[in-house]
Amino acid sequence: MSRIAPTLQALQAAGHKALIPYICAGDPYPDATVEVMLALAAGGADVIELGVPFSDPMADGPVIQQASERALAQGIGLAQVLGYVQAFRRSDKRTPVVLMGYANPIERYDQRHGAGSFVAAAREAGVDGLLVVDYPPEECESLAAALKQADMDLIFLLAPTSTEHRIEEVGRIASGYVYYVSLKGVTGAGHLDTSAVAEAVPRIRRHVKVPVGVGFGIRDAQTAQAVARVADAVVIGSRLVQLLHAQPRDTVAAAGQAFMAEIRTALDAIATGAS
Repeated sequence: MSRIAPTLQALQAAGHKALIPYICAGDPYPDATVEVMLALAAGGADVIELGVPFSDPMADGPVIQQASERALAQGIGLAQVLGYVQAFRRSDKRTPVVLMGYANPIERYDQRHGAGSFVAAAREAGVDGLLVVDYPPEECESLAAALKQADMDLIFLLAPTSTEHRIEEVGRIASGYVYYVSLKGVTGAGHLDTSAVAEAVPRIRRHVKVPVGVGFGIRDAQTAQAVARVADAVVIGSRLVQLLHAQPRDTVAAAGQAFMAEIRTALDAIATGAS
């Protein structure tokens, strides 16, 4: 079992909601990625989604596309991403790490190093889960089985356009949590309609037994808190990537930690009834 299920189960038992930040590995400063990850955990992140830079991130809006381009220009690939996780694990053995990205880098890794090499390397590095945007459930059952055998989770996206059949298929294979994309569009796009999220989450829960996280369009403590009232976890990506990109090297980790602490306080207020 990965670290994800015990972490989310403990939060649910205590009446708390999970906070899941996303950052792009290597951006804005390659030598700061591990420092930022540690700072996010110190600020209250429960799971960290670490983006694998890719040249054609089809589900991502301009903010994360540009972050990926900057990271690639710095020579950051999947091998470096695994290195970041391994370095993070030397200081933090508790916080789950999910790699989020696309199929191409994974398949290329196995082509270069041999079939099954990626799963083995991810396990050795200390990865807990994998979210592959362009792997539908019917095309990755073997990967899901390999990850499960290696004590890692395969996490799927669901969207407002997902059919009942697709939700059922995801529910059959998914572990860790599912990531509900709250908007019809790319990351960072549109206005979050929390009432629509409140209608969608119960529909997902009819078929999916793992926790439901919600992302896309969550930019501040207020929207995070609104989503957390109906979901099990809140995922914040584009706003955090923007914030980090605006920081000089010497304050980037502290800025990430302060932002996490602000969101953490808002989420915990739900459990205490403070708001």
